[in-house]
Amino acid sequence: ANALQNRENILILTPMSKFLPEYWSNLLNLNYPRELIELGFILPRNKDGEKTLKQLEEAVKLIQNPKNPKTQRFNKIHILRQDSHSLNSQDEKERHALKVQKFRRSQMAAARNSLVFTTIGPYTSWILWLDADIVETPNTLIQDLTKHNKPVVSANCYQRYYDEEKKKDSIRPYDYNNWVESEDGLKLAASLPEDEIIVEGYAEIATYRPLMAHFYDPNGDIHTEMELDGVGGACVLVKADVHRDGAM
Repeated sequence: ANALQNRENILILTPMSKFLPEYWSNLLNLNYPRELIELGFILPRNKDGEKTLKQLEEAVKLIQNPKNPKTQRFNKIHILRQDSHSLNSQDEKERHALKVQKFRRSQMAAARNSLVFTTIGPYTSWILWLDADIVETPNTLIQDLTKHNKPVVSANCYQRYYDEEKKKDSIRPYDYNNWVESEDGLKLAASLPEDEIIVEGYAEIATYRPLMAHFYDPNGDIHTEMELDGVGGACVLVKADVHRDGAM
């Protein structure tokens, strides 16, 4: 629970098909010591991936410049290229379409597995999976999550938007992949072939699983815990030994 005081090493892993400057700025704003942080990225081998690679490399060169003090540089940065195919379009509407989820998620799983097993080192204590479209977190994100001292802990993820009805800025749930299993979910799973998947947040697949995104209390303690049966990958902290033991 005292990762910072113990000077424990953090490996932040991000599959990236688009480079968002806001994501990078947020990463740089984290106040966990950079000499204790390694970064790992995996990019697709397509047109978007080539553009993203150039942008990422430019950002990395600026921060990893040997002329910068050691405290400003990350301990190490890995950039991998994805062997398998990926979606041609990274438009939000298209990549969230139900019809592409089985293919998209199978490719993403393969990419994540390549990324973690290539980058995890003997001194890695924690792995923080952070999606490339997460552009705003507390700067104490790592300390906030390690404080829970859980094998796996997932943070709630929301999207800012302008509420036309209320005429004000608001937030809405964005990540529906953190859930508690339901009787309906179990029945649905039992009725499907082994190679089919269930994804949350789609009206076409009604599991009635309680979703963590719906339990947000704006006036509550941010450290409130909820026991889950499934987690996504948007912002998840995993003890490195969980992956060393074979979790994929």
